[in-house]
Amino acid sequence: MKIIVRDVPPRTAWALEQAGVHPLLARLFAARGIRSADELDDDLARLLPPAALKGADAAAALLADALEAGRRICIVADYDCDGATACAVGLRGLALLGFGRAQLGYLVPDRVVDGYGLTPPIVERVKASGADVLVTVDNGIASFEGVAAARALGLSVLVTDHHLCAVGSDGLPCLPEADVVVNPNQPGCAFESKAIAGVGVMFYVLLALRAELRRRGRFAAGAQPRLDALLPLVALGTVADVVRLDANNRRLVAQGLKRVRAGQMPAGMAALFAVAGRKPQAATSFDFGFALGPRLNAAGRLADMRLGIECLLTDDAVRAAELAQSLDAINRERRDLEAGMREHALLQAEAACEQRLRSHGELPSGLAVFDEGFHEGVVGIVASRLKDRLHRPSFVFAPSGAPGQSGELKGSGRSIAGFHLRDALDLVAKRHPGVLLRFGGHAMAAGCTLAPGGFDAFAAAFDAVAREWLDAAALERRIETDGPLAPEYRRPDLVETLHREVWGQGFAPPLFSDEVEVLSQRLVGEKHLALKLRHAGQPVDGIWFSHTEPLPAQVRLAYRLDADEWQGQRRVRFLVEGMEGG
Repeated sequence: MKIIVRDVPPRTAWALEQAGVHPLLARLFAARGIRSADELDDDLARLLPPAALKGADAAAALLADALEAGRRICIVADYDCDGATACAVGLRGLALLGFGRAQLGYLVPDRVVDGYGLTPPIVERVKASGADVLVTVDNGIASFEGVAAARALGLSVLVTDHHLCAVGSDGLPCLPEADVVVNPNQPGCAFESKAIAGVGVMFYVLLALRAELRRRGRFAAGAQPRLDALLPLVALGTVADVVRLDANNRRLVAQGLKRVRAGQMPAGMAALFAVAGRKPQAATSFDFGFALGPRLNAAGRLADMRLGIECLLTDDAVRAAELAQSLDAINRERRDLEAGMREHALLQAEAACEQRLRSHGELPSGLAVFDEGFHEGVVGIVASRLKDRLHRPSFVFAPSGAPGQSGELKGSGRSIAGFHLRDALDLVAKRHPGVLLRFGGHAMAAGCTLAPGGFDAFAAAFDAVAREWLDAAALERRIETDGPLAPEYRRPDLVETLHREVWGQGFAPPLFSDEVEVLSQRLVGEKHLALKLRHAGQPVDGIWFSHTEPLPAQVRLAYRLDADEWQGQRRVRFLVEGMEGG
């Protein structure tokens, strides 16, 4: 591993300091592209206007007409945290804006039985429910057959999504023939936040609908429903979906966190904080991404995402606690399943690396592993762990459990910087027709289905594309840090200040790097390394989770800051992420 220090534009950092930003924060923000204190203003008035989101006004008109005509809405959600929060935001928001309970319903596909997206069988279930308007959240942009089936059955279709559009044989983006499509990544959309999550898109549709209803005289501006109550859900879905935290997304998350810390959140979110052992009054974006998000995602991976959605919809604290307990139990099952799969997948990957090294004198550039015993619900998590461990674009496959798909393999992949995963799948599909039955995704994450017997061909083709696109420098694991930490900043109060800021994908949490002396080290829990270090001449505790190899007496470490309590005193400790050469 090579430790890299982020560049800090000195004039920008100085200007931020002059504007009243703490010197350490000024350095961190400047290194992440913030040019002025004005960009740090998270006031709601600074959010991008809904009118800039192509299709939002048309969606508002369609929904307003449905409200006035008493038509019934059915939301079709994706089965991940973004889809679940988008569904909850949609249902709660529509109710706030005047839709009666009898007018609203939802349906979430089963990951194994239904697969991803809006399909004709799902459309038939929507129609059978008595719905008149079908609204997708966090899916639908590539559901051509599903949308066509819905229109053929007389349903009005509103697609809200944030995924990339499918590309036709002419190389141009293709859209399903819905009544309205709202997606910042569709052609001709001027909305600046292309990284907005599915839940954010739905929130913006509700903002546009409120404005439309205000124009129609449903309520006065001073008496309009307060949609900011939905922001905790928007923040949770945004962070959990690991979208890039551009300025608009950071404002959405910051506003959501403010409300959570003030106790203003749905009962289900409060219950999830409780089962995770987290304190809402000290909530951070880390809590969304690593405590609440995984518990909701576990339902979609191993059980039924309706559990997660119902948890987010209920206003009954007792019911919320029961559902949160169920989600917590499913998440523990997911962790156990993942641990076994991860170990097996790593062994397979290491064997593939050794074989490639012996036969070609080099390591593979792209990895793909498969086992009959793998569970398709957790292949994405295992692919992420594999990618982190070996620093290679990685796919993990499991047998499809869907009826009528015997022999097909469901896979999920995660990538590294410089390798666009969806584009790689597109190239594999063109070079090897018939191997890939379906695929989709983003630059850093994608999913696909392989034809029976297609794994070996895919693994070879995927590695070939990776070897073409990635050079040795790209395949060397690098960790970007914020450089040395001045000893005067090693304080619990400053750690808490850092934690209260919004960090995440594209706006990385602070990671420092220093030469330290290792005074002592010991294993705890058989798999973590507890450390006594000397940093800038002063002792400090540290821990390196999931690391068992001993460290040299002098070492350059990359670490995050944490604060814990010992004998009634708050103290700082280092959470080690890596070491130079490790």
